[in-house]
This record gives sequence, C-alpha cells and structure tokens, in this order.
Amino acid sequence: MIDATDRQIIESLQGGLPLVAAPYAQVAADLGLTEATLLDRLAALKARGVIRRIAAAPNHYKLGMTSNGMTVWDVQDDLITELGAHIGALPFVTHCYERPRALPDWPYNLFAMVHGSSRDEVEDKRGQIAAILGSACRGSDILYSTRILKKTGLRLKQKG
Repeated sequence: MIDATDRQIIESLQGGLPLVAAPYAQVAADLGLTEATLLDRLAALKARGVIRRIAAAPNHYKLGMTSNGMTVWDVQDDLITELGAHIGALPFVTHCYERPRALPDWPYNLFAMVHGSSRDEVEDKRGQIAAILGSACRGSDILYSTRILKKTGLRLKQKG
C-alpha cells in the first residue's frame, strides 16, 4: 500500500517529468516537499516494487522503428516458463507474456513484441526467437501493427 503522499507523487509523475533544469525540485515544490524527501520516497517506492523505474518513453515510430510485430508462439506447456524467460531477456523484445490458448482457433500461448525499422529486420528477430524455441514450438505467427490507437502506461485516477 501507499500513503497519500506517495499517491500524490505517483500522480504528479505519471505523465512525465517537467522539462526544466531541476525537474525533481519542481515536482517536490509543487507537492510541498523538499527535493530530498521526494527522492527518498521514490527510492523507497522502487525498493518496494511499487514503481519499477523512471525512464524516458520514446516514441518508437519517431525513432524510425516503424515495423512492429507481436510474435505469437505455440510452445510446449512444460517448457514455457523456461523458454519465456529466455525470450523476455532478448534486448529486442519489449513485451513478453504467457497467455492461455483459445482453442481450437488460437493455439498460441507465448507472445513477444518485436520492433524494427523494416519487416525484414522484424522477421530476422522472429527467426532468432524461433531458433531459441526450437522443437518446443509447434507453430507461430506474427501480427503487424498498422497504427497506434493509444499508448500509455498505467495511470492512477487522480483524486479530486
């Protein structure tokens, strides 16, 4: 659980840091805190796993990563935890999930998002995943993105 101050900190940062010379000092001042208190609370939230990190969230399309595909795999159930960890550790995989199959129409249980500047690049990365999965994979497909409809992280509802 978080207290009211932690919630205010998260709410104030969930849309991003202000683009000023001392962003943490500004956020702290806006909340009536010292910068040191804000940084201590952020460190504590991270240590407790409430927040994972504070990082830049680049727009991959504007960086030239215009080919994006959700690769889907039908992986042996007894190996999916082990193999999913390997796939999730690949530097080019941004999201990796195990999901239930929806048989008989959808046999896939492992999902891994891959980005590239071209479909050839994405297909090369897909091939690297296939090589790791080997004979434990019984089938695969890829769903290419055509446009972004919404892209945000989780947002706490701001209390009035």
